[in-house]
Amino acid sequence: MTGFDDKQRSRFLPPEEQLSERFVLTGGPGGQHVNRTESGVQLSFDAAGSSFLAEPVKTRLLKLAGSRADSRGVITIEARGHRSQHRNRADARERLAALIEQAHEVPRARIATRPSRAAKKKRLESKRRRGDIKQKRSGPGIED
Repeated sequence: MTGFDDKQRSRFLPPEEQLSERFVLTGGPGGQHVNRTESGVQLSFDAAGSSFLAEPVKTRLLKLAGSRADSRGVITIEARGHRSQHRNRADARERLAALIEQAHEVPRARIATRPSRAAKKKRLESKRRRGDIKQKRSGPGIED
């Protein structure tokens, strides 16, 4: 990813009305209220239906999201790493913004090339040398 700071990254965060949150119970440390407070966050963003992103960015975003995106184009990010709901909310938003930022970067097109004649010769010579080394490792034959 590129070196954006938090203020610049926030410009990649969709408007609040396009985000939805669900709070879930989380495991791990938490003290007396560990099984009572819903500190985990599931942040959902409908990327396919969003007007916030351009079409090529949507396509790259859904591809980058992988299993976090469902068949309808809704991306769900779970944050459960912190004890407090507030920090988990901030973490989920930060991760979504980072994903959208990464989708804004247009990948360079690969230019197909072929190996040079010298590179082919070097590769075959290396294979021949390696084969000779392996051949010399074998023990004496039946007639010896």
